[in-house]
Amino acid sequence: MIVSTTSVLEGKKIVEYKGIVFGEVVAGVNFVKDFKAGLTNFFGGRSGSYENELVQARTNALEEMTRRAEGVGANAVVGVDVDYEVLGTGNNMLMVIVSGTAVSVQ
Repeated sequence: MIVSTTSVLEGKKIVEYKGIVFGEVVAGVNFVKDFKAGLTNFFGGRSGSYENELVQARTNALEEMTRRAEGVGANAVVGVDVDYEVLGTGNNMLMVIVSGTAVSVQ
């Protein structure tokens, strides 16, 4: 499965558009990660626990989108967009949504 943020794939011809596909992940951030991130915020530096959570959520959302594209018979997804949001009463939930156009290419 080819996944690209571009609308065309060099050396490939789009022969059929299958429709828009999505991958959504909502991940909770637990108390320990929140506490460690708070210390990082206070003392400075990068929050490895939040970064790892973000990478995992994005990876899962891309995998879900790819599965959905395969489900409609596509062999590529073009025009991929990745969006991030925080949710929950204490902004303790991370939502990652990826979308793109499922296509068949030759």
